[in-house]
Amino acid sequence: MKKIFIEAKSKEDISEVLTKVKLNCRIGLASSIQFLDQLKIANKQLKNSIIAGQVLGCNADSCRKIKNRVDCFLYIGSGEFHPTRVAIETSKPVYIANPLTNTFSKLDSKIVENYKKSVQGKLSKFYRAEKVGIIFSTKSGQNKLAHIESIKKKIKKETYLFVADFIDTRELENFPDIDIWVNTACPRIEDKSIINLEDLRI
Repeated sequence: MKKIFIEAKSKEDISEVLTKVKLNCRIGLASSIQFLDQLKIANKQLKNSIIAGQVLGCNADSCRKIKNRVDCFLYIGSGEFHPTRVAIETSKPVYIANPLTNTFSKLDSKIVENYKKSVQGKLSKFYRAEKVGIIFSTKSGQNKLAHIESIKKKIKKETYLFVADFIDTRELENFPDIDIWVNTACPRIEDKSIINLEDLRI
């Protein structure tokens, strides 16, 4: 099936919300695709800042690469999903400039702490597990089917592969023999018995 990827760029002007940013530190600038092309505006308007680039919910490599050059990160966009990934992968304070609500705030550290606690519990379950289900998506951008063998070797347990375009966590209840699920798709697929591949210490 042929697919066309169309970038959805926001037309919101970020200049106004940037006037509320009061940070006396070296700033790394990040955003999702909606405001990515406006990071240059932020870089000009804010002192002592450098552009990290795009952040995905499961990937903040752009921020991790420059974390030793900055003291904090400013995420331009809405929501806490992407900023949380930045905080997890860089261990730096993360601030949010939301052009949609014209608000500036700091990401609550408790969000990151709770996430890490959740991962610790799932890691414990993973290490005790005998049978592991690996969830693969066929969606573009989430498809890691080409890495099946390398992922299986890293897990080093009895594994079962589950491939789907749409993943409904309720369906996993039909496989009670699986001790824990390793998610290689979108990290928004959440359940107490699912751990993201990125969070496995393997």
